[in-house]
Amino acid sequence: MSSVQSVERAFAILRALASGPARVTELADRVGLAKSTVSRLLSTLDELGAVEQLETGGSYRIGTGMREIAAATHPGRSLVEAARPQLIELSRLTGEATGLSVADGAEMLYLDQVNPDAELQVRDWTGTRIPMHAVPSGQVVLAAFDDDRVQAYVAAPMASFTPHTLVDGEALLARLAEIRRDGYAWAVEEYAPALSSVAAGIRDRSATVVASLHIYGPAYRLPGDRDQRVLGQMVAERAAAIVMA
Repeated sequence: MSSVQSVERAFAILRALASGPARVTELADRVGLAKSTVSRLLSTLDELGAVEQLETGGSYRIGTGMREIAAATHPGRSLVEAARPQLIELSRLTGEATGLSVADGAEMLYLDQVNPDAELQVRDWTGTRIPMHAVPSGQVVLAAFDDDRVQAYVAAPMASFTPHTLVDGEALLARLAEIRRDGYAWAVEEYAPALSSVAAGIRDRSATVVASLHIYGPAYRLPGDRDQRVLGQMVAERAAAIVMA
C-alpha cells in the first residue's frame, strides 16, 4: 500500500467516525475496505491518538489527538478541556452518562461523553449531530435565541424521531418558556426510545448560550425516584461553572 493511499484510507476512516462510534466491521462497510485493512489502520491511528477504542473488541471513536487539532478550527471543540472536569464530577454524582454538545447551525454536535461505571450503559453520542428541537441540549440553546430566530426555527419543518418528539410549534414554544423560567430542560423518549435527558446551557464570555451540558440515561432509571428539579439545578450549576476560553 502506498503512503498516499494509506493517508487517503485513514482519512476516510476518520470521516466515517465523525458521524459516531463504530466497530471494525461497520467501518469496513462504510468505507468499502477489507476488515483487515481497516483494523491495521485503526491500530496505527489509535497509537497516534487519532482514534480510541471504547473497550477491548468494541467500537472506535474519534480520539483525543484529533479533538485537540479540531479545537483550533472549531469554536466548540475548545470547550472539551474546560468541560471535562464537570462531566466527570456530574457523572460521579448522578451515576449516569454525561455529555457536552455545541450549537452548529440548527443542530447540536456532540463533542464529548463520560460514562459511569454502570452495568447498563447508553451509547456513545460523540460525533453525532441532532436537530435542536429534538433534544434538551438543543432546546436550551433555542430558548436563548431572540424571538425572530425562534420563530424562524419553529416555522421550518421539524423532523420526528419518536412519537414524543416536539414537532408542534406551540408545544415547542411552551417548552422554551419553561426552560427560560427553570434554567434547564428535561425530555423523556423525545429523540430515542427509552432514553431520558436533562440539559443546561453553557454561556460564552458575552453571556450567549452556545453549548450544553447534559445527563442522559435509561428512562426507567433517569430520573427514577430522584427529584427532577434537583437534577436539573445540578446540571445548571455545573454548566455555569464552565468558563469558555
